[in-house]
Amino acid sequence: MLNLAVLLEDSARERPSHTAVIFNETKLSYAAVNAAANQVANGLVDAGIQPGDKVALSCLNIPYFPIVYYGILKAGAAVVPLNVLLKPREIAYHLKDSDAKAYFVFEGTEQLPMGQMGWGGFQEADTCEHFFIITANPAAPSPIEGTKTLGMLMHNQPPTFPTVQTSSEDTAVILYTSGTTGQPKGAELSHLNMVFNARLSDTMYEAHPDDVHLITLPLFHSFGQTVQMNAGFYNGASISLLPRFDPDAALGIMQRDNVTFFAGVPTMYWAMLHSPNADKYDLDKISNTLRYAVSGGAAMPVEVMKAFDEKFKVKILEGYGLSETSPVASFSRIDRERKPGSIGLPVWGVSLRVVDEEDNDVPQGELGEIVIRGHNVMKGYYKKPEATADAFRNGWFHTGDIGRFDEDGYLYIVDRVKDMIIRGGFNVYPREIEETLVAHPDVTMAAVIGVPHDQYGEEIKAFVVMKEGATSTPDEIRAWAKENMAAYKYPREIVFRDTLPMNATGKILKTELRKA
Repeated sequence: MLNLAVLLEDSARERPSHTAVIFNETKLSYAAVNAAANQVANGLVDAGIQPGDKVALSCLNIPYFPIVYYGILKAGAAVVPLNVLLKPREIAYHLKDSDAKAYFVFEGTEQLPMGQMGWGGFQEADTCEHFFIITANPAAPSPIEGTKTLGMLMHNQPPTFPTVQTSSEDTAVILYTSGTTGQPKGAELSHLNMVFNARLSDTMYEAHPDDVHLITLPLFHSFGQTVQMNAGFYNGASISLLPRFDPDAALGIMQRDNVTFFAGVPTMYWAMLHSPNADKYDLDKISNTLRYAVSGGAAMPVEVMKAFDEKFKVKILEGYGLSETSPVASFSRIDRERKPGSIGLPVWGVSLRVVDEEDNDVPQGELGEIVIRGHNVMKGYYKKPEATADAFRNGWFHTGDIGRFDEDGYLYIVDRVKDMIIRGGFNVYPREIEETLVAHPDVTMAAVIGVPHDQYGEEIKAFVVMKEGATSTPDEIRAWAKENMAAYKYPREIVFRDTLPMNATGKILKTELRKA
């Protein structure tokens, strides 16, 4: 028997008074977070949530995220974390596809009205039975008439709860990852997948009892969720939450909270290096406290890595993983040479190969597709047996990423099999954007590519063929796209074309578009 909530429960038992969560001036102990999660679990059981049910969660990096996350797990349900930038149409799809029985959503802000977006999506998902809005003030009434707040759910619930004993193979989390076939797919991750991945921290870095993790990576994403929140709670560390990355805010928290561990995508490191206010902070203090800096999500430019090393006196450790692998599959070992540009070595219990189209190992130094096998690999894509079978060929999970091994066994990512775009650490899949664009009444065809961008790594560019007689402008198409998809997805550049280049079978030649 195994339940992912054990990461919180064990630390609450061992270090009840130690600070678990820091948010602005608020500090919550492990005992307090565990008690609040127990109240959530009791409320969910009273609402009729059964072991094995799916419960969705849309929440910024605020203390309510771990409280609700572990509360769902304690009740024996599976957590379905959703990107906070999703629009109603996208939310409805995720709720229906995951068979979510309940949905928690933070009320949001004036700039990001998550509650209204979530309510709109919930109303389109007939299969989802319960809607709970998370208010910034737990005692505040619901901003949406007729809906129940998290505070109401927790009210008068006991702070103790006998955690449901789930099997190690039961689904703990469903993480949605888009694919080239269009709609996002839910990667089913078991309690064993998630617990083992959090415990990989034992082999990745040396944990100290006074560790403080700054978490500005979104907790709905596997990187921040596993590598920082779950691993941090496993180690009894304090996690300091920053809802939206800002280089000055991050540096300020590093100085204020004596942060020892930071994880981010390359654009975050780039932003901290180039912040005009960086020298206003006590960089000596930050450097003396910060022991580990971890990068993932996209390739780290060697120049950025060297400049950060020099300025902050800490070596950035790179790793590699996917939502389907819980996520960590390889990492730069602290007891081995660090090779800039490499994503390190396979982590404990995980095997990586580089193979050709026939799944044969390619010679050292040659390019091939990275395939993975180990305790970290998902159960499969939820309710998508064909996609699961396609991903698991010959007993190995096929990543779609092209890489190579060097003479010392270090792995390097070279390219992607698919046309996936990585914008600011977020995976963006052209097919999904193309299908949305074609839904516009004036658009007949669309092709989306990634183009180089100094800050985000890649930016999204769409080539659009308009219907005869259409009058929409590129600005109007872009504004429509912004209304109908998450902010990190919509194309910033719209180019109208009379036709798109195609081969004899009608496939759009994106290689030609990239030359444009």
